[in-house]
Amino acid sequence: MKKASILMILGPLFLLGLYVFPLWTIMLGAPQYPDPLGIHIHIDGIRDVNEFDIQNIDGLNHYIGMKTLPKPEDMWEFSTFPVVIGVMVFLGSMIGALVFFGKLNYKWFLGWFLFMSVLGVLGMYDFNAWMVDYGTNLDPNAIMKLANPDGTPMTYKPPLFGHTKMLNFDVTSLPATGAWFMFTGMMLTVVAFFLGRKYQRSNRLFT
Repeated sequence: MKKASILMILGPLFLLGLYVFPLWTIMLGAPQYPDPLGIHIHIDGIRDVNEFDIQNIDGLNHYIGMKTLPKPEDMWEFSTFPVVIGVMVFLGSMIGALVFFGKLNYKWFLGWFLFMSVLGVLGMYDFNAWMVDYGTNLDPNAIMKLANPDGTPMTYKPPLFGHTKMLNFDVTSLPATGAWFMFTGMMLTVVAFFLGRKYQRSNRLFT
């Protein structure tokens, strides 16, 4: 059980990578931009991929009526997410330590993973809702008012995952380094659960 407990202690610690690395990256490429524009979405704010990218994106968006990219103080998520991640890191590592000393059952490993998964799904839902508002809630007095072939107003929601074409821009949205740290940490807790179950079943056979 000690190996499983150590993995459970280490797994949540990988989530600390979210404080250093971006969770998601959105890139915009077009012929007039040999170096694509991009934003890194961190748990505490949005940052340039390259210097002045946010400024350039906001300048482009102004013409079609999109809002400027939010600053940390504009969205409650950027102050809440770092706290949530910190709490989950503490809880996960504490569960691992308590199982190590025989105070809890290994099934708590799976409980932490499922709770973290629910939080992740809610976070993605919130992220997608923000992008829907960002890409569809346009200024009616925008300089450029573009429409689809059927006459409906064009929207500019970036994809949640993958690639899409918006005007002459290729837009790609993919998980970044922080997301892979989180994924790795969560998978370690799943491995810890199965190791714990295997250890317990083995003990039953020899008792």
